[in-house]
Amino acid sequence: MHKRILIVEDEPSIRDMVAFALRKADMEAVPAADARAAQIAIAERIPDLILLDWMLPGMSGLELARRLRREESSREIPIIMLTARGEEMDRVNGLEAGVDDYVVKPFSARELIARIKAVLRRSQGDDGSGVIELGGLRIDGPAHRVFAGEEAVAIGPTEYRLLHFFMTHPERVYSRAQLLDHVWGGSVYVEERTVDVHIRRLRKTLEPWQLDALVQTVRGAGYRFSTSA
Repeated sequence: MHKRILIVEDEPSIRDMVAFALRKADMEAVPAADARAAQIAIAERIPDLILLDWMLPGMSGLELARRLRREESSREIPIIMLTARGEEMDRVNGLEAGVDDYVVKPFSARELIARIKAVLRRSQGDDGSGVIELGGLRIDGPAHRVFAGEEAVAIGPTEYRLLHFFMTHPERVYSRAQLLDHVWGGSVYVEERTVDVHIRRLRKTLEPWQLDALVQTVRGAGYRFSTSA
């Protein structure tokens, strides 16, 4: 089945170039020139991934990403930001808004397709092999859901994969580089700072149930998931 990719980009030339590259890669391209058009397209049918331009007319791509992450129907859609902004803080702001990856303009069609395939692989990385319970949290693999006690936890796709890895490898310290290899995949280039951003987001997700302390920082070494103080 073709993967459905929503392209949210106001520059027609870039939008057409990306759509052509997607069709060549056997993917379905759905164009949207602004945030409103994107929201209408998502309401009609949930895409497998969103390519989202940072600078959009009306509502910025960053604000749209935040809104999509707040909505239950769109919370788990992987998002790749297309941006001319290459500064570290801009990238961090995008990651904190819920973006899974970013591609800095100008980019090649080949690089973009490789990033899309990598993010799709990561978002579907859970093998659905069963239920994991630890420290008051429960992951239902077949349903791809997380529970704190009996309450469902609203969690993004990257945080889900990170939590799944931690809960299947508890009490062991992992460096940022090791987490990148295990959670993001060794063939994908992502900066180590990305790990810190998603750790913060995971803790914020668990905070309402006072479970954020399960994700511990080990100074000078990395992070671990532990039920011990």
